[in-house]
Amino acid sequence: MKFFSFKKLISPTGSIQGKIFVAFSLVTLIGIVAVTSIVYLYMRQTVKNNAITSVTESIRQADESLNLRLEEVSRLNTVVATNKTVLDTLLSKTEEPSYEWFQEQKRIEEFLSALIAYKPYISRVAVIGLNEKVFFVGSPWLDKNILFTPMMNDLLQNGSGHAYFHQTGFSNSIVTGRELRYNRNLIGMVMFDLNDEIIKKIYDVKPTPDSMLYVVDQKNEFIYEPQTSAIAKGTVIQLGEELAGKDGSVERVIDQKSYLVITRKSDYTGWCTVALVPMKSLLTETARIRNVLATVAIIVFIIIVIGTLQVSSRMTRNIRRLRSMMMHVMEGNMTLPTVEIHSKDEIGQLYHVFKSMVEQLKRLLEGIVTTEREKREAELAVLQAQIRPHFLYNTLNTVKYLAKLNGVPNIVEVSESLIELMRGVLGNTNEFLSLQEELQYVRSYVNIEKYKYVEPIHLQIEVEDEELLQLHVLKLMLQPLVENAIIHGLSTSAQEGHVLIRIYEANKELKIEVRDTGKGMSKAQIDALFEMNNVQTNTRFSGMGVRNVHERIVRLFGEPYGVFVYSEPEAYTTVQIRFPLLPGTERIEEEEGSRHVSNIIGR
Repeated sequence: MKFFSFKKLISPTGSIQGKIFVAFSLVTLIGIVAVTSIVYLYMRQTVKNNAITSVTESIRQADESLNLRLEEVSRLNTVVATNKTVLDTLLSKTEEPSYEWFQEQKRIEEFLSALIAYKPYISRVAVIGLNEKVFFVGSPWLDKNILFTPMMNDLLQNGSGHAYFHQTGFSNSIVTGRELRYNRNLIGMVMFDLNDEIIKKIYDVKPTPDSMLYVVDQKNEFIYEPQTSAIAKGTVIQLGEELAGKDGSVERVIDQKSYLVITRKSDYTGWCTVALVPMKSLLTETARIRNVLATVAIIVFIIIVIGTLQVSSRMTRNIRRLRSMMMHVMEGNMTLPTVEIHSKDEIGQLYHVFKSMVEQLKRLLEGIVTTEREKREAELAVLQAQIRPHFLYNTLNTVKYLAKLNGVPNIVEVSESLIELMRGVLGNTNEFLSLQEELQYVRSYVNIEKYKYVEPIHLQIEVEDEELLQLHVLKLMLQPLVENAIIHGLSTSAQEGHVLIRIYEANKELKIEVRDTGKGMSKAQIDALFEMNNVQTNTRFSGMGVRNVHERIVRLFGEPYGVFVYSEPEAYTTVQIRFPLLPGTERIEEEEGSRHVSNIIGR
């Protein structure tokens, strides 16, 4: 199998096979790239959406888990705030140390120990009175100095319901507290410390190993943050403030790295959870899938390119065969190769048309050879025939001179008229001549014919305008009509014959009427003049009748031009010619050529 070079295939002006190959390859490449890109983008978006859903759900569950703990602690706060033993101990006047004070401390500590039993997430519970009485269970140690700390002041200011404070330092914990009141008077505070480990356990949400999660309270204090953070705290706080109240996800570039930022605000605590997931780590698997897709796409494209090359070669094989045949014929070989194209598609149809065209061309060439041979023979015959008119002219001139010498004017007139008429017919090869020249031929013809009849023939010519004589008409257009008038009209009449030729212009047409005073014609006789089988063999000179003149005019100029006959039996016959106004030879040739082309197209 013959293959074209790749350079020729990619050339836009190359073969049809190359164009088909390039077109299929481009469409395939665009399709593969489009499908691969769509699949990759869809997978990327799917992975991203799954990550968002997973992280959001994990944060929601972490918040709900913490809220459950805080709600439980809030109920415990309420239990302490409404316990009579606690209130009576804070209101008693006992002083430390005393037996009564030890008894109070024992009762409160037993009560507090019972509250936090089996609750490992509570590291300490304390009851603090404004009278500097402090009772606590758990660790770390607590004394009356807490009354003067910022944490105590914050809890006292916000502890009408439940307040939270993130205690940092030696022991990180979340402190929640509530006011203790008696008769609407503030007498102290109850506090529960939540172990920091429970916070880490709850918020240990990591979709990827390098993702980070932060929990920030209303005062921009970090309730929870990863041990190793690649993001500055100020940036996290800024993101939390920017996305406050807008639970959802966005993509942000932080320190020239792309992160998926997911935020959620707790309705119970008002804390904002910010999760930062690096897109690079999140899409690691997607990148591997992308590479696999690219590899598969390249392999598929190579296979399709090879298949396209094979298919395009098979599709254009018949075209190449047809081209070879055309080149073979172009070199002058009219015999087609024996290899034929049997396909029934457009190429097969084109082959059969080309084959028929070559056969017809072969016949035409053979006809041209025959025509050329006949043309050479005709030229020789014409050369031989040229001798005859000259010999006839010389003979008639000799007769004319002899008639003059012998004083016979009739023979001189007939000879001159015959010479003039034959010179116009045989010597003038133009199809058109002036109306004046045509009338001169008619006069010569009448001069010859009048000697055949006993009664004289009177020819009268009336011209409306002398300029009409310069118009061009068909050669021998009037002679057959005058001949018809003399033979069929005047020859049967016993009286003198009168032939009137009237020339005038009407409706931008040249009209010529030939009127005789003969016996006239019936309608059947008029119809016979125009019949195909009515050949006027009895004409004495031209051999053309009325029908010939009519057909010549109509063939060149169409309707409504031509010959029209009007007759009244035993009265007259008028033959009218309607002819276009033709002022010059150039216009005649132009109109004749135009009508010739129109006739060919019409056929």
